Amino acid sequence: MHGQDKFDKFVEKYPHPHLHFSRRPDLSRRRFFEVAGAGVTASFLASRLSAAPSIIQYPVAMKNTAKNVIFILLAGAPSHTDLFDYKQIPDQPASFAPAIINGAQLPTGLLPKLSAHFQAGNFAIVRSLNSWGLVHTLNQTWTQIGRNPGGVLGNISPNIGSVVAIEKGDPKALFPAFLALNSGNCSGPGYFSAKYAPFKVNPSSGGLRNTTNPDDTKNTGRFAARWNLLHNLDDSLRVNSPMGSEMEDYNTFYQSANGLMYNPVVTKAFSFTAAENVAYGSTSFGQACLTARKVLEANQGTRFIQITQGGWDMHVNIYQQAQMPNMGKLLDDGLGQLITDLKASGLYDSTMIVMAGEFGRTVGPLTAAGGRDHFPVQFAFFAGGGVQGGRAIGATDDKGANIVDPGWSRQRVVRPEDIEATIYSALGINWTTIRQDDPLSRGYYYVPNSDTDLYGPINELWG
Repeated sequence: MHGQDKFDKFVEKYPHPHLHFSRRPDLSRRRFFEVAGAGVTASFLASRLSAAPSIIQYPVAMKNTAKNVIFILLAGAPSHTDLFDYKQIPDQPASFAPAIINGAQLPTGLLPKLSAHFQAGNFAIVRSLNSWGLVHTLNQTWTQIGRNPGGVLGNISPNIGSVVAIEKGDPKALFPAFLALNSGNCSGPGYFSAKYAPFKVNPSSGGLRNTTNPDDTKNTGRFAARWNLLHNLDDSLRVNSPMGSEMEDYNTFYQSANGLMYNPVVTKAFSFTAAENVAYGSTSFGQACLTARKVLEANQGTRFIQITQGGWDMHVNIYQQAQMPNMGKLLDDGLGQLITDLKASGLYDSTMIVMAGEFGRTVGPLTAAGGRDHFPVQFAFFAGGGVQGGRAIGATDDKGANIVDPGWSRQRVVRPEDIEATIYSALGINWTTIRQDDPLSRGYYYVPNSDTDLYGPINELWG
């Protein structure tokens, strides 16, 4: 059976992406006493519900080629046929200058730096990615958690970055394992402890805010006295707290924040010069790319960095200067320089960059409003971390409307869950992991249905 047919039959039989969270199982009062009446005592039931978590895993071959991941979310859904699955139409500006590079057509005028990187074999494009839906907020979250936010466990599912933090983070490290840049609305740790939440920062040349105190020049004197007073007053509530993990999380936050204060390593990693800013385009996206590079160079424990670049929701006048031409330049300047500098610093081979939007855009001629509407076919971008670049995996038809060649071994379209599995495999995380510590005791799958091998990494990225 063809891979796509087999996949479709499974989804039809087990429509997991479409199960709403309200259909979750629960233990009602009536059911509790039914179970108790059958001979199961309340004390035994309580011990089962509070038992230490166990983990189920299946033997799989992980790539384990990356130490770090930079995940770029192009919020608003960029047009795939104007960027990395380029299809020329008469309305497009001549300045886009499409050209065939390594057998793939790219807009070399719109993305000159990235086109040069593709020519040099520095990134690969997946052109067979297909979204599950066409709602911005839903699918942006779906992209970050690798499953339907409205499905079972969806609203308590952790960000991919939180999974990386719990698997690869060092609790003794100075920096948080999961850093979110320009990503105020990024998904959080779900049911995981707050210690695995994203550390959200909007980069600026002055570095991290509030890492010094106006009443002190270093972590001594008045600030140290206040810190000691804080502990004297409420350590009994925050350390081994009788009030539970929430208060202990507060203590973790305080300790982590104190480690970032008056620290020259922090200042160097989170601040930048005017010249560095210019090299990355002098934009908020460029500053996020620059900060990501400097944080990884500091090597203080950060393993997953999410960057969000909004502005891709182009329903109207997509080719006006402020729209695609401007956004393309911002992307090209920031990401192009990031790849250049990662290669120069030696971090490129151990850092995988993954980039995608939540879905694609309608194809062919523009709408009556001069824009493009929502469409399921989209692209994904992969660089570094052992990825063999200079190639396009998968292909669409001449309009970009239909995927005619999936381009990988599963012989079906690529889904966000497959992107998630690819990230985990690159980092040496077993994507078939099923944790037995979720609040509903259903078992939390790192990648949904991993026990059926429904989803998996795109191994073709490694050649």
